[in-house]
Amino acid sequence: MQTLTPHVYWAQRHADIYLRVELSDAKNLDICVQNNTLQFKAQGHGAKGDHDYEFSLDFLEPVKPEVSHRSTQRLVNVTVRKQEQRWWDRLTLQERKPLFLAPDFDRWLDESDAEMELQAKEEEKINKVSIESRIPYLGLKKGYLFMYNLVQFLGFSWIFVNMTVRLFILGQDSFYDTFHTIADMMYFCQMMAVAEVMNPLVGLVKTGVFPAMIQVVGRNVILFVIFGSLEEMQNKAVVFFVFYLWSTIEIFRYPFYMLACIDTDWKLLTWLRYSIWMPLYPLGVLAEAIAVIQSLPIFDETRLYSIPLPTVLGSSFSFSFTLKIYLALMFLGQLGSGPPKERRRELENAHLDSHRTPNRTGEVLQI
Repeated sequence: MQTLTPHVYWAQRHADIYLRVELSDAKNLDICVQNNTLQFKAQGHGAKGDHDYEFSLDFLEPVKPEVSHRSTQRLVNVTVRKQEQRWWDRLTLQERKPLFLAPDFDRWLDESDAEMELQAKEEEKINKVSIESRIPYLGLKKGYLFMYNLVQFLGFSWIFVNMTVRLFILGQDSFYDTFHTIADMMYFCQMMAVAEVMNPLVGLVKTGVFPAMIQVVGRNVILFVIFGSLEEMQNKAVVFFVFYLWSTIEIFRYPFYMLACIDTDWKLLTWLRYSIWMPLYPLGVLAEAIAVIQSLPIFDETRLYSIPLPTVLGSSFSFSFTLKIYLALMFLGQLGSGPPKERRRELENAHLDSHRTPNRTGEVLQI
């Protein structure tokens, strides 16, 4: 076969020389660096058809003897490492460029652009080291959040299933003994929910402290103060509706956040979590308001939690007055709440994710 020279295109970075040899279906490759000269020999299909092709390049400055190359059906990519990381004025020792050599404009950068690329790589390396140093912390954090959401999901699932089964078996009779059969588990779940205030407070999640505190404190007022301290309230049907609505909301909310801890997005669960909220949230507020209203005459009669006042000011400050203020704030909070906006945002994100390749890095750990 006749020996010919292939077309060769080059580009550089501060540390490397890149050569692209236009030779398809290359075989019998022999590429080496000796005495700072690159020797290339191969058989393949080049500009002159199927032949033996070879060339040599005397580099401007010292390079390392190790050469890496990768052959495809269309070309051969060769990478040569410089001895010193610096920018070369040209590739070859001789000032006149060989006729077969041309710039590789697909990879070409001028010196300033290459420096910016090098700086970006250094920053990426630093960030990678920083992330790797945080892996034990991130692992513990995700593990804790996953387990918290799992425990809450199991607790509220037990409540929901227990109440549903009792409703089918006992019918309306199950309304009136809900507190005595469910209260212990509800106490446990709502005491655990205090973590939802602490987690953003210490920076474990990125949600706001104030919204979490409003929900946790509001529910605990209903559970511990109104239901827990008034025996007259414990046999009322409103207890059933409050507990049932709370548990229905949470059996979708907690698995949603649990899956987020392991970077998993289940589209159906996302839709259910933000769609079921729409009717259940106002119904839950309504049930809580009914519980507060039914407790007002009981607090007035028993004077429980009332504060004694001097004779000049009156007999006492009734706790029912505090509950009336709480009731007003509850409805104001309902009017100013924004689940629809949050729902639209999450469902739009889910829709966008379904049209691109998933790449769920970053932290979506919310409680």
